[in-house]
Amino acid sequence: MRLLLVEDDETLAAGLKQDLSRAGFAVDVAHDGIDGEFMGNEVDYDVVILDLGLPKKPGLDVLADWRRQKNTVPVIVLTARDAWNERVDGLRAGADDYLGKPFHVEELLARIDAMIRRRDGRADGLLEIAGLRLDEERQEVVDTTGTCHVLTGTEFRLLRYFMNHPGKVLSKSKLTEHVYEDDAERDSNVIEVYVRRLRDKLGNERIRTRRGQGYVFGEKSADKNGDGM
Repeated sequence: MRLLLVEDDETLAAGLKQDLSRAGFAVDVAHDGIDGEFMGNEVDYDVVILDLGLPKKPGLDVLADWRRQKNTVPVIVLTARDAWNERVDGLRAGADDYLGKPFHVEELLARIDAMIRRRDGRADGLLEIAGLRLDEERQEVVDTTGTCHVLTGTEFRLLRYFMNHPGKVLSKSKLTEHVYEDDAERDSNVIEVYVRRLRDKLGNERIRTRRGQGYVFGEKSADKNGDGM
């Protein structure tokens, strides 16, 4: 999953990006409100972490403009710990959650996970689809035989995106957009490599190829045109 972090404190942003990347997220960073608003409109992010005290354009204005433009991306606003009025203003402007500074990264991760679970209608951190059980904290997947497969960071992000969108045709560009960060080298052929690795671990039948379209996760059988694995 891909996150946008809009934070003007470059030291804090660098540390958070590292922590969030380690937790299995692809993270883009903007350091002011103008860049943050543009990126939030241009990319289909899963969650935005938005500081309110931004240069060039305040975070509250960025959030309000997103909502006026019908951008419904989930947003967690960062506020000063004792600034209750900022929290109220942020929620009224369309924020989905807030977190007061300073904070522990574990709390931020818990809020991100809770937001994603609510969106996906899940009660816990285990994602179970197509006979697979994905443990998002351990970044491991258990198959129907009970075998536990340890995933690399890219394998985990790719499989989690597949499992969150079962039965949907996902193009290489869509997968690349949600698996890689903005400054990463984006070669769509790399997606093929990681799909092959997942198939080697989990079997060919779970990820089907739709020729000229992309991939479908959790499809029971290939279609009549012979599109397959």
